[in-house]
Amino acid sequence: MKKKLIEGVHFVYNEQGYMVLTAKYHLENGQCCGNGCMLCPYEHINVPEPKRSSIINKLRDEKKNNLN
Repeated sequence: MKKKLIEGVHFVYNEQGYMVLTAKYHLENGQCCGNGCMLCPYEHINVPEPKRSSIINKLRDEKKNNLN
């Protein structure tokens, strides 16, 4: 039986209207899905290169810009 996803708990919608799975969803799932989710709590370990490096760099840049 598939689990019912709850908006705001298991997913949110980004500015472009795309559904983004939350860290809580992934933690309950038990692993990185490999799709490059922006809220991945597993440091994108299953995302293939070069996409993984691109995501990590983008997140690092966003965090740096938010601190300034």
